[in-house]
Amino acid sequence: MRRTGDLKLIQELNRSIIFDTIRHYGPISRSEIAKRNKLSPTTVTSAVSELIRDSFVCEVGTGESNGGRKPILVQFSPDSHFLIGISISGSKITIAEMNLEAAVKRKEVHSIKPYQGESVLAYLMDIIEQFLRGAASLETCMGISIVTQGIVDSVHGVIRYNPKLRLQNAPVKEMVEQRFQLKTWLDNDTNAYLLAEKTLGDFSHYQNMLYVTIGDGLGASILMNGAIYRGFKGGAGEFGHTTIDRAGVRCDCGNVGCLENYVSWPAIYSKLISSLAKGKSSHISELVGQDVGRITPVVFRQALAEQDPLAVSILEETASYLASGLVNLIHLFNPEVIILGGEIAFENELLIAKVKDYVGEYAHGILTEELEIRPNSLGENVEVAGAAAVLLQDTFQFSLYEGSTGRGRSGSW
Repeated sequence: MRRTGDLKLIQELNRSIIFDTIRHYGPISRSEIAKRNKLSPTTVTSAVSELIRDSFVCEVGTGESNGGRKPILVQFSPDSHFLIGISISGSKITIAEMNLEAAVKRKEVHSIKPYQGESVLAYLMDIIEQFLRGAASLETCMGISIVTQGIVDSVHGVIRYNPKLRLQNAPVKEMVEQRFQLKTWLDNDTNAYLLAEKTLGDFSHYQNMLYVTIGDGLGASILMNGAIYRGFKGGAGEFGHTTIDRAGVRCDCGNVGCLENYVSWPAIYSKLISSLAKGKSSHISELVGQDVGRITPVVFRQALAEQDPLAVSILEETASYLASGLVNLIHLFNPEVIILGGEIAFENELLIAKVKDYVGEYAHGILTEELEIRPNSLGENVEVAGAAAVLLQDTFQFSLYEGSTGRGRSGSW
């Protein structure tokens, strides 16, 4: 005899399968949903009625008849609800209102350079409060999803350790839920970006991937056999804090010679400033009107596009350090693809090319025969898309089963 809990689990699983089928193949009839998934018409009718009641799907006319009445078609309604996605980096908070396909409707970016520790969290609360005032109604808000750097306990919604922002054991989920009475999620940013690429981007068919983000810091996320590997305490993927030089630069984390001190925007910016101060010629000075405070990753990428010698030289050195770290990851995890994201990798073909060259030279040949190294597919919105993916995955998708669509389900909401 089945227990009530087992039946409820099966019903929720069936609803998830049916919803996912509508999302991917709608407009679609109830009979076609049943046929695709080998489910009974009664099961499909009941689940679709619930989805219509909750406004996640809607009826949109009729389809072709096979002899009887024309079937009524249903399709996904991504704009019936919205979510708030937030990304916290070492220098800014990005907040966006998105629909259920992670399409951005509104977005704001706020600098947090003056803030650290508890003041960052207080500022975050102010930003959320102000942003929510611009929402038409919170009744259709699915919740708030936040992603950030560092070691994150995603189950309890706690930032365990973020050295750049001087945060430790910060109960962000609890704080936000108490303040705004909206369900809240918290996860590591790079894990979220990998999830977004797997569920919303161009990498759905890969089962073993690395996502490496290069921006204010350097992080990695690991997909092993279709599931994100988090480690014992949620700290897997702290790629930037792997040591490459025991006599090197002291890091914010307290260690010496961490890779992110050689591969990140602060490292690149420091080299640019030092070189310009020594009188090295560069078109970058003209791009910023001699004001070095205006040098940004966008300016750096522009200089690379113009083949500025200083920018290219620093990029080559950065790519060499990055590739050294990637070779270690390749030898440890043997991925199918490595995705390079973040402000430094965005629209940076030279970085991708140099990394490919170095990896091809130093990694074991058998491990690079079919290895792909590619830029992210979600562009500059990957930060908030990552936040959206965390919420959507948890709300709509069971993480482990094989669906009738023929794809592994561990990464697709």
